[in-house]
Amino acid sequence: ASLDFKYHHAEELEAYLKGVHAAYPSLTHLHSIGRSVEGRNLWVLVLGKFPTHHKIGIPEFKYVANMHGDETVGREILLHLIDFLVTSYGRDPVITQLLNNTRIHIMPTMNPDGFEATKVPDCYYSRGRYNKNGEDLNRNFPDAFENNNASVQPETQAVMNWIKNETFVLSANLHGGALVASYTFDNGNSVTGSLNGYSRSPDDDVFIHLAKTYSFNHASMYKGTGCDNRQTFPEGITNGYSWYQLEGGMQDYNYVWGQCFEITLELSCCKYPPADQLEKFWNDNKVALIEYIKQVHLGVKGQVTDKNGNPIPNAIVEAKGRPHVCPYRTNEHGEYFLLLLPGTYVINATVPGFKSMLKTVEIPNNTGNFSALKQDFSFSEVSVRSRAASCPKSPLYRELEGASAAVKPTLHLLVLMTILLVIFK
Repeated sequence: ASLDFKYHHAEELEAYLKGVHAAYPSLTHLHSIGRSVEGRNLWVLVLGKFPTHHKIGIPEFKYVANMHGDETVGREILLHLIDFLVTSYGRDPVITQLLNNTRIHIMPTMNPDGFEATKVPDCYYSRGRYNKNGEDLNRNFPDAFENNNASVQPETQAVMNWIKNETFVLSANLHGGALVASYTFDNGNSVTGSLNGYSRSPDDDVFIHLAKTYSFNHASMYKGTGCDNRQTFPEGITNGYSWYQLEGGMQDYNYVWGQCFEITLELSCCKYPPADQLEKFWNDNKVALIEYIKQVHLGVKGQVTDKNGNPIPNAIVEAKGRPHVCPYRTNEHGEYFLLLLPGTYVINATVPGFKSMLKTVEIPNNTGNFSALKQDFSFSEVSVRSRAASCPKSPLYRELEGASAAVKPTLHLLVLMTILLVIFK
């Protein structure tokens, strides 16, 4: 299936994806994760040595574009990424290794209705940003900091179900209107440092690395010049909250509830540029798109099993010193994946009701070997499957903020009592 540098509307996009799958049936799997308000399929093409199903030890990666229907560059460069991956497999050793060791999910459009509704391409805002119900899909997810009262849209629900059904480790969503790699958190409170204008996650160091991986492999993003003189982004990256606060964003949802590190890539100053610029956008992003996928192999992975070697789902596995507000748990195969930069860490595996197991690991940079460090845990005294554990969709950080505020008067009282004791002595 030949691919031109032009905009592909719904029927052409579907025909192209079906053509790729027909040409590469053993390397690809095409499926729809749901439908838009107007009934268009939300297509995902999966690429890898085992495209139809998850294989133990092979991490899941995803790219999502065109969440805002009038932000169109990502939609087209993901089609060219698909073309590049399938035509390079078996010829380029790096791409071959990447696809043999990674399962890559590509969704060219999350908002097909918005794209079709954008009749007059424009560099700036248009109504095509929203879905058919007039909702902004990047304000439509549950929020970890405050109650998001937005009515969950079919496109959002489809993505939430998709995240729940796969073990995604790393992701990026592709936008337009700026030139920067933005990372979580997009929302925040005093617990995450919002009073200082920055909302820090427990894995802030990893997110900075991920954002820089993209910006420094992009043709110009790393220069940080932005799109006009008013807005500059040093090294081409920004904390989402530092840029502007948003509630109900997809990247925060992925990180808190999906156990998946996602960043937001703003790839063009113009939201819907002329088609004759698409080839340049592809060339500017091609290396960065590949280098970013490789980062799914950062850190440590493994399985948690019982005394009979059976997998233990829902065991909590986290690196000491970076607990997640919704603890990261093993999947149905007892697997965990933790993205961590090279260094020494203590990994804590906990099966609820049993003693925790701690293991110190020295993590190298294994992205070039396409496999994170492997560290398994075997609980010899456990012979039962751990009960299913779900994390509530309530604003989890609000409870933390309340708890930290409740502690403050107690501390003040303790200090006062200590001073009085010293005086009386």
